[in-house]
Amino acid sequence: WGMPFSREDDGRVSQRPFGGLSFPRTTYAGAETGHQMLHTMYEQVVKRGITVYDEWHVMDLAVTDEDDPADRTCHGVVGYDIQTGEVSGFRAENGVILATGGMGQVFDHTTNAVANTGDGVAMAYRAGVPMEDMEFIQFHPTTLPSTGVLISEGVRGEGGILYNSEGERFMFEHGYANNDGELASRDVVSRAELTEVNEGRGIEDEYVHLDMRHLGEERILDRLENILHLAEDFEGADGLTEPMPVKPGQHYAMGGIETNEHGETVIDGLYAAGECACASVHGANRLGGNALPELIVFGKRAGRHAAGEDMGEAEIETGRSGDWEPADYEFEVEVGETGGRGPAAADGGAVATDADGVLAAAVDRAQERVETLLARSGRNHAEIRSKVQKTMTDNVNVFREEPGLKETLSDLREAREEYQDVAVSDPSRTFNTDLIHTMETRNILDIAEALTMGALARREFRGAHWRKENQIRDDENWLKHTLVSWNDGEPELWYKPVILEGENKEYEPKNRSY
Repeated sequence: WGMPFSREDDGRVSQRPFGGLSFPRTTYAGAETGHQMLHTMYEQVVKRGITVYDEWHVMDLAVTDEDDPADRTCHGVVGYDIQTGEVSGFRAENGVILATGGMGQVFDHTTNAVANTGDGVAMAYRAGVPMEDMEFIQFHPTTLPSTGVLISEGVRGEGGILYNSEGERFMFEHGYANNDGELASRDVVSRAELTEVNEGRGIEDEYVHLDMRHLGEERILDRLENILHLAEDFEGADGLTEPMPVKPGQHYAMGGIETNEHGETVIDGLYAAGECACASVHGANRLGGNALPELIVFGKRAGRHAAGEDMGEAEIETGRSGDWEPADYEFEVEVGETGGRGPAAADGGAVATDADGVLAAAVDRAQERVETLLARSGRNHAEIRSKVQKTMTDNVNVFREEPGLKETLSDLREAREEYQDVAVSDPSRTFNTDLIHTMETRNILDIAEALTMGALARREFRGAHWRKENQIRDDENWLKHTLVSWNDGEPELWYKPVILEGENKEYEPKNRSY
């Protein structure tokens, strides 16, 4: 496709180490990999004549309303035209593929874009698709303190060093990762940084320093120039002459929409790929550089399957079709929707005899919701969203403990009750971002609740999920996937086994060591 990767003198694509890798296998394009990738992808969109519906917000899925999610079919989506304020239905002839990205706006310090509110995950969840492994959230160790802007792992891959307030290279000197140091996996480095801050060795009681001055100006400008601009623009730090302030921030969700190896969900005609999906190739802790390959592989597989290509019977079962077990955890607060639920078993579900009828009913319901939000007076969504983001960042962060997780569930319950009176202050029909953000806040509430439920119930330390009360990995009791299903307006927690058998052998979980 023409992606201009950096290359060695002999023509081979350049590769650099990333955290947790045993081999330097991360490719890049100078100092602007993401920028070059966007241009390459856009060229393909133009070349292939792909229609892009810009300035649209997808509100809901159009699914049939059978009681069992496995009997439902997705016939399309309902979209809101931000430029005109019109609600329209999009009929899917071959299936709907969700690729909506992350859910970082559940937290108030994140590398994710403002639009990453977990919309695809929440829509699929309310339509009847389980969320899988939502408690496994990755916190990246190098984000700028004031904004959450990501400082690429490429800095440490090129040789950047982390220092505490005492000038110690703490990853080695305090024994967090005696072999790999700054290139240990992201969860290890994030916990190390926060431990330094909590024990009084942080800078301004908040962050540590990332130093790349020793790499030299030529190498920095060739491979990391964009990092210089970010540090200067957002923190006023000149990376050529001084270290940069960094701290952990939410970066990626290992969990998401439950799918099989074809990208299929439990609902016929509904697929998911990328960060919004959970094919579980990352387990409890993704390694740097693995997100894009996952998207490419499963995006292609989902597209081929939706187009009708024969890919064989899926080996991974979705929904409750295989072995599963109910959760044995009793939550102390009520969870789920407040104020009752609608007549449909699936949120957005419609009883109709054909696909067009299902889509028309979904459009009518979405239009009614827009009119209600615009007409009534009540609480602004921003107060509710801010409360959710704060409690999630305070209590469902890198370090988690039972009292804080319980407090967050209580806070989320209050936020749900407040959302029942939410209203949109801007009555306009054109580019009404307040309306969009209000609808997104509902998705944030659903995501935050499922995430916290999974974290509270999982009483062990696994990957990116650390519990103060249970600081060891417990394979005997917890080598299993967490699932949360939307059932009659309430989330229901359950589990299914982890697949360890490959084609030729069984894989035994091993301990990580850095």
